Amino acid sequence: MSFLSRSTPLLRQAVFTHQAPRLFSTAVVLRKGPIETGKDALKAVDRTISDVAVKGIDKGVELKDKAADTVGTNASKATEATQDAAQNAQYKAGDLGAEAQGKANEIAGKAKGAAAEAQRKTS
Repeated sequence: MSFLSRSTPLLRQAVFTHQAPRLFSTAVVLRKGPIETGKDALKAVDRTISDVAVKGIDKGVELKDKAADTVGTNASKATEATQDAAQNAQYKAGDLGAEAQGKANEIAGKAKGAAAEAQRKTS
């Protein structure tokens, strides 16, 4: 038994003397390897590309809205111009119709006058 009593304390000391010192911190030490670093770099690039794409999409929507407003404004202006042209055509047609009626009455009057004169000469 003397062997056990002599060797047991030595074994205990050998086991406990090889423990690493413990840090007084609860935070985990962040050590990134090459894979995690690569993933982070790719995430940053993806985020940058996504931001640019979103800006492009927003600008496209803004331009579409401006084009729709412009087309709507131009369409309403074209409609107004068409209505104005139609009214002007009606007025001119009315004026020309009245003028033509006046000329027709004048020619009819002259014809009646010439017929009456011709009748007087013959009678």
